[in-house]
Amino acid sequence: MLFEIAHRTRYRYSHPVFLEPFTVRLRPRSDASQTLRSYNIKVSPSPSGITHCNGLYGNSTETIWFDGLHENLLIEVHTLVETHHGNPFDFFVTDPTALTLPLEYEPQLARVLGHYRVRDIGHPELAAFSLEMLRAAKHETIPFLTLLAEEIYQRLEYMLREHGDPWTPLETLAKGKGSCRDFAMLFIDICRSVGIASRFVSGYCIGDAAEGGDMHAWAEVYLPGAGWRGFDPSRGLSVNDDYVAVAAGQLPQDAAPTFGSYRGEAVSSMDAEITMRIMENDTAST
Repeated sequence: MLFEIAHRTRYRYSHPVFLEPFTVRLRPRSDASQTLRSYNIKVSPSPSGITHCNGLYGNSTETIWFDGLHENLLIEVHTLVETHHGNPFDFFVTDPTALTLPLEYEPQLARVLGHYRVRDIGHPELAAFSLEMLRAAKHETIPFLTLLAEEIYQRLEYMLREHGDPWTPLETLAKGKGSCRDFAMLFIDICRSVGIASRFVSGYCIGDAAEGGDMHAWAEVYLPGAGWRGFDPSRGLSVNDDYVAVAAGQLPQDAAPTFGSYRGEAVSSMDAEITMRIMENDTAST
């Protein structure tokens, strides 16, 4: 599918402040799962400079800096993205041992993926949930992943939580509810508990779980030969053409869409507006 996405983020300050260099990760990635057709960013007030780079986790990152004092900061991004995942299971796992859990990657791959397998100290409740999923999936990797996404969606109540860091996996499981970022971190932790390299993804999604001014969050796991594959526990689905990935990382902060600080005695506020429209391929390419 072809999507036209408009994303506006506005910061307001109660008094003029000096804006420190600001990080923006809003350029959708372009890879085997999606193609970035166009990208345009506008910033107000006019920045003194802007640079582009690939960050530590391969995310397209912009650094913006300013002179003087300002009371507002507006970032407007317009993108055109084509997705290619009509069938989310169109992959082939080249290492047969990776189809059985716990997963043991071959040594060189295990070293590269090491930081995507790190987790906090486990808890009996999380261990019990993981073991239940393992037994239900008969220790088979793909059934485990699909079942885990479905079970989180079925058992926990989805809620829109606009602000704050993700809850810990134990908090989300204990509360029986959470936002998309909370569900993603629970999914990631359970996957890592059985050896599956997993990472946090931020992006856009057509569907009721991603309505409003917030971006959506889900998880990706690494399977030999198949690469990174997405699963969305907020909807109980494997990631398909409805999703546009923007950034990914070991932790949620590694994929944060915007990040910055300021100097001055002021109270800040932020609001965002996102619109996502499906377009006809032949119309959009003219």
